[in-house]
Amino acid sequence: QLQLVESGGGLVQPGGSLRLSCAASGFSLDYYAIGWFRQAPGKEREGVACISRSTGITTAADSVKGRFTISRDYAKNTVNLQMNSLKPEDTAIYYCAAEALELFTPCRLQMRVYDYWGQGTQVTVSS
Repeated sequence: QLQLVESGGGLVQPGGSLRLSCAASGFSLDYYAIGWFRQAPGKEREGVACISRSTGITTAADSVKGRFTISRDYAKNTVNLQMNSLKPEDTAIYYCAAEALELFTPCRLQMRVYDYWGQGTQVTVSS
């Protein structure tokens, strides 16, 4: 059973930065497209960014383009989400998810295509 664990959440002031990590044990994330999603109180879960297998092709939601960057750390077997210029509206629980995807296939920010999910990490942006 593939297990994902998110880390790096916390409380940060508006304009600040956080780096989230998605880690897996016992298998390589190289074989999966990885997506980051978030869910704010009272709202539906939404896609934030994703990265395809091996090629490094990424997709990001319009609301985070230019502020968030998703990347792979092959040495640590993690997928990271660097979040800069954070806003109060970025406050949410952030989840990573994995989809077994063929090479050269672009990742998608659709919850239904992801097979495995982490438990989430809380990000709070507040002064």
